[in-house]
Amino acid sequence: MPGENLSRDEARERAALLAVDGYEVSLDVRSALGEGDGDGAPRTFRSVTTIRFRCAEPGASSFADLIAPSVTSVSLNGRDLDPSEVFDGSRIALGDLAAENELVVDAQCAYSRTGEGLHRFVDPEDGEVYLYTQYEPADSRRVFANFEQPDLKAPFRFEVRAPEQWTVWSNGAGELTDGVWRFAETKPISTYITCVVAGPYHYVTDSYTRELPDGGRLEIPLGAMCRKGLAPHFDADDVFLITKQGLDFFHDHFDYPYPFGKYDQAFVPEYNLGAMENPGLVTFREEYIFRGKVTRASYEGRANTILHEMAHMWFGDLVTMEWWDDLWLKESFADFMGAFANVGATRFKDAWITFANRRKAWAYRADQLPSTHPITADIRDLEDAKLNFDGITYAKGASVLKQLVAYVGQDAFLEGARRYFKRHAYGNTRLGDLLAVLEETSGRDMGAWARSWLQTAGVNALTPQVLLDAEGRIDELAVLQEAAESHPELRPHRVAVGLYRRGADGALERYARAEADVDGPRTVVAELAGAKAPDLVLVNDDDLTYCKTRFDETSLATLREALGELTDPLARALCWSALWNMTRDALLPAREFIGLVLRFGGRESDIGVLQMLHAWADSALTHYVAPEWRERGARLLTEGASEQLYAAGPGSEQQLAWARFFARVTDERGLELLSGLLDGKATVEGLVVDQELRWAFLEPLAAHGVVGESELADELARDDTASGKRHQVRCLAARPSEAVKAQAWAQVVESDALSNALVEATIGGFAQASQRELLAPYTEKYFAAIDRVWRERSIQIGMDVVRGLFPALQQSRATLDATDAWLAAHEDAAPALRRLVLESRDDLARALRAQECDAAASTD
Repeated sequence: MPGENLSRDEARERAALLAVDGYEVSLDVRSALGEGDGDGAPRTFRSVTTIRFRCAEPGASSFADLIAPSVTSVSLNGRDLDPSEVFDGSRIALGDLAAENELVVDAQCAYSRTGEGLHRFVDPEDGEVYLYTQYEPADSRRVFANFEQPDLKAPFRFEVRAPEQWTVWSNGAGELTDGVWRFAETKPISTYITCVVAGPYHYVTDSYTRELPDGGRLEIPLGAMCRKGLAPHFDADDVFLITKQGLDFFHDHFDYPYPFGKYDQAFVPEYNLGAMENPGLVTFREEYIFRGKVTRASYEGRANTILHEMAHMWFGDLVTMEWWDDLWLKESFADFMGAFANVGATRFKDAWITFANRRKAWAYRADQLPSTHPITADIRDLEDAKLNFDGITYAKGASVLKQLVAYVGQDAFLEGARRYFKRHAYGNTRLGDLLAVLEETSGRDMGAWARSWLQTAGVNALTPQVLLDAEGRIDELAVLQEAAESHPELRPHRVAVGLYRRGADGALERYARAEADVDGPRTVVAELAGAKAPDLVLVNDDDLTYCKTRFDETSLATLREALGELTDPLARALCWSALWNMTRDALLPAREFIGLVLRFGGRESDIGVLQMLHAWADSALTHYVAPEWRERGARLLTEGASEQLYAAGPGSEQQLAWARFFARVTDERGLELLSGLLDGKATVEGLVVDQELRWAFLEPLAAHGVVGESELADELARDDTASGKRHQVRCLAARPSEAVKAQAWAQVVESDALSNALVEATIGGFAQASQRELLAPYTEKYFAAIDRVWRERSIQIGMDVVRGLFPALQQSRATLDATDAWLAAHEDAAPALRRLVLESRDDLARALRAQECDAAASTD
């Protein structure tokens, strides 16, 4: 990987020297069919690239990017260059450049099995082959020669030779002539958002039309595709519905017509990301096509992703950051716009609740890691860039934008966006370019805001302080602000403070609210003086700012007794989030959090919040409770989940959520019920055990040794699909056997035979919370292997292994010491690798602190 890196300084030097006029890329992927060579060499395809570019300093030298097994020929301005002299495996040296240049590179590029570059997938169900590309941040160089950095934009023309029974798609509209798929030239775009999808995909079409203010008419052809094997499950109508609603919403608010012609959406197999915003051809992980019953939260999540990627057509594709330092200029905005448009345009009117509960949880965790960074990050190279697609760049950035909307006003914010698009269309920008238009539209000084919110790291904690007078009314209510010692910045917050009391019917409802600008360590909210004494004070009511919310003692006591009586779903979600942050920060015993979930979770009306509570309760049991309480905690969760499973409405999404949670947390007491639900000997009224739910039940049965290889083979025969294979692989790795664990480790760490999806499945099955002793020997093996894995494998697989196989279940000081010893002995390791290990170390240290807090709790 180090030889494939590109530094920010190198990119800046090249951008100052070169300007690209256009690309012509010709790919021949007919080799995707048939057997490979069988000699261990990678399966390859031919890639011929012509690049026309200018050089500001004739006679200077530079380089083009290409990662390929071999290069057949290189021609620069009609002069043939010896590939063995100019190509080193990742770069093509270019010397004596003219003012105007033409570079032609003929190469044999490798199909990918890691989801990076041109990924080749063989469907086990019918043997069909499917191709798609995925490039961000810098993997288009695995498919064609280019200048792989976001600020060297250019128009692209693609042509593709493919098997005659296939269809091929790219960013522009295409047509098949003389056996070649030729695509319309794109607008100037960055290399990382070009795209090719090819194969016998199931393809559905629709169209979008809109009258424009100038009297014209905008027509956008729509398409959606998936593997043939998923076609029976593909609800393309709903995908198109959300797509049209989103296009209406963004046209209404952005005042800039969609600029990229058609709008295809491809749901592809073995995808590493949620989705990718390639203009005209967005790619999604195919898990967004639901093979079984899912809750409303899953549909909302898919809609959010569709709208997130659509927002990128403007934020990221039309206007692109100059370098990955300003990745937030696209990802933070798209993450914010996903929820904003979901609420404003679709049936998912509660999307801000999901944002507050789920997306912010990701941000809060990331912002407390040792690797936290400002939203505008210091990205030294491509490895840094790969790791910065994180909770800071996405969810914290989106949270800060929500705060910005409250700060400058929605109208000023959107008008700033409109000016930004028109001023920088098809160009590249930095932070200052956006701040300039926001200053114009809001009249506010954006510099101070940016310094506090974009250029510093860390999360503040806000706690209410209530002083009552002799009559039991509020004499003074203040908001106290704290920051971690490592990141001491106290930021300005626009917050709403809500006061809640229990009524005669027991309902906990808001009776007073005030907005205030919190700045500094203590801010008095004068407007609330004289109000009746509250049972609950909720700082950051309505979720206007980004902070960790704390409670005074009265409020915390109220939540312990009446959290389920809180009638407002957003307020309830914010309280749950605050309680979870307290658990992670070792301020609330983990067993108490689990008790709250068991007591009040069954009354949670928002299904997304309920599923998040299930995930947190599972994490609390696995990582944060005292070891001596784990067995009792597992029993309580098993019993509680079982009770709620039977109590939930027959056929309801709450019932489905509790069924999945029961399978996830069950101890030996629940295995008989899972087995009975699988073979039909047990039933729960209304619960349909479809194929996806069968696999969810089989994993704990495999992990506890109830089912083995033969039963899992029988299940694969029942579900002989790509999805079934992934589930089977995960279940196989979950079995409680030394031989099984050794085989799984070897398949992931010692071999590169598995595809990215099967690596992920194997890692997911390997680490089972019920198998801590069985996994103990792998701590030493992990630290012995990760440096080699990082050097030899692709960055995606390296990340999966380093994160996924860290011995997080070996929760002891000895594991912490082993981690510290590796870090001390590998100070010269790749910074990205060290970052991953440091993050895992921090999670482990946090778990140990939480366990100490839990052990100190009074026992029942």
